[in-house]
Amino acid sequence: MSRLNYVDKIILAPMVRMGTLPLRLLALRYGADIVYTEEIVDKKMVRTKRVVNEILGTVDFIDEFDGSVVFRTCNEESSRVVFQVGTSEAELALNVAKLVEKDVAGFDVNMGCPKEFSIKGGMGAALLKQPEKVKDILTNLVSNTSIPITCKIRLLPTIEETISLANIIQNCGVAAVAVHGRTKEERPQHPNNNEAIKTIVENLKIPVIANGGSKEIETYEQILRFHKATGASSVMIARAAQYNSSVFRSTGKLPLDEVIPEYLKLCIEYDNVFSNTKYCVQMMLRDLQETPMGKRLLDSKVEEEIYQIWGLFDYYKEKREEFRQQSFKLKVTLPSMGHLEPASKRAKTESTYFSRVCEDNEVIKVMIPLRKPYQKHILPKTVLHEYACKAQHSKLPFYHSEQVDKLFFSTVVVEGQRYANRYLEKNKRSSEQAAALACLHALNLLPAYIIDEFPQSTK
Repeated sequence: MSRLNYVDKIILAPMVRMGTLPLRLLALRYGADIVYTEEIVDKKMVRTKRVVNEILGTVDFIDEFDGSVVFRTCNEESSRVVFQVGTSEAELALNVAKLVEKDVAGFDVNMGCPKEFSIKGGMGAALLKQPEKVKDILTNLVSNTSIPITCKIRLLPTIEETISLANIIQNCGVAAVAVHGRTKEERPQHPNNNEAIKTIVENLKIPVIANGGSKEIETYEQILRFHKATGASSVMIARAAQYNSSVFRSTGKLPLDEVIPEYLKLCIEYDNVFSNTKYCVQMMLRDLQETPMGKRLLDSKVEEEIYQIWGLFDYYKEKREEFRQQSFKLKVTLPSMGHLEPASKRAKTESTYFSRVCEDNEVIKVMIPLRKPYQKHILPKTVLHEYACKAQHSKLPFYHSEQVDKLFFSTVVVEGQRYANRYLEKNKRSSEQAAALACLHALNLLPAYIIDEFPQSTK
């Protein structure tokens, strides 16, 4: 893999909840040169396990405690994706970097996020006033990793203070620094200080990536104008790309009627989490959330409903069936298909029901969250019970549950086959419902009853 450089590049900025794999890939296909992940907090990332997902063709970093996918990437982006970490500790930041350095092209430290969560944790913009900690974190990363290290900052109260910090960062040996042209107190409605960025560029030798200009950006030509106005080596686009990622197209932006279906196809192909898919489409629609189609999106409770709205339900069913067939062929699980360690690191020293099931290849394991809509309409256990009765099974579904730390884990036996859901639940009742949901999913019964509950959409 050639070493990533930051000269004359147009970049997708890190955006919380937006910068997941589907949007990153879409931005690259539309013309972005580099894409950043959303900020992922170090403490969350270090408790993940790296899993090669043979079905999706991805590398997944899965939380060992709750089974959720914290970070997912693939070959298509591997030479152009930068992982952004939220951190306040040099050693933790390095631990994360060592975990992902073979799967990403660069590693960035968030030193500009003004959100209260980041600042209270000593992360993001809290680091702007701690030059010694900045130096420790960046020097440690540069000295001990094989990929380019960068960081993203905001303006300090004076340009002199900002240049001083930028010089400290430069002296750490980083490959580039991204500068958002606002202070931590300012918000998107405030003008971006392009002149301040230009002054910082003039005082540094390393590439500077200009950020914060999306308020004035709606077209590719305006990206180029922002690039020229700041004099920066490269530019980083956030909100303009969030609203319509085809802004990266040099041949012109596409209408949302084309962009959203392309985004949703990637969500299907890479098994994106429903809540994230819905949020991202909401951000794309903006004022259009008040249209009939937008209101249907807001009312959606499961991913199948979203795909119905945009006429992609058949494609969704086709891909799910492909995944299911591959999962049986490879004897792995759907949708994450990873083999997890015990529920927590503490459990590694003792055998738990969860760990034994995870290691048992005879158990069909699925990772699908238990959502309230299922409980609102009809419970998964009820659906599974009715299915077993109609199929005239010799025995009704049988559940076994055990407590894992403070959570619960269940399996269900249907016609001699055990099924399990990798998500742990807060109580036994929910755990059994989750196991039933996993079984319905594995038997391809889930879409059928969702269709009954939610009518097909028309374009």
